[in-house]
Amino acid sequence: MSENVPLPKAPEIWPEVTPYWDAAVEGRLVVMRCLSCEKHYVHPRPFCPHCGSDRTEWCDAAGTGTIYTFTITDRAPVFKVPAMVQLAEGPIMMTAIVDCDPAFVEIGQQVSVAFQPTEDGPPLPVFKPV
Repeated sequence: MSENVPLPKAPEIWPEVTPYWDAAVEGRLVVMRCLSCEKHYVHPRPFCPHCGSDRTEWCDAAGTGTIYTFTITDRAPVFKVPAMVQLAEGPIMMTAIVDCDPAFVEIGQQVSVAFQPTEDGPPLPVFKPV
């Protein structure tokens, strides 16, 4: 991120997402994986959204992906390029693209995870072009 940009507010951490934010503090991106159908998903829940199994676990993500869609905004208080990134594991997550000129962001562009500090909380996973 560029200088003089305010830090994002810290996220509210609910018990079911504690492993996600603990991993972010360690500089790791984690996603959920179903042990029955072996598909990955982003939004934590006690059952697989693909097959309905309750056999799920947190696992480390590769931390890479491609830009699925994005927008550029000058009105955003923090991130100028909010985006959806399709992770290497398959699911699509809402995030932001940072550390680049927004004019050069493209759908399909390869990105890797980075972690943006917040105001008094765990860092947020964001992505930057590789």
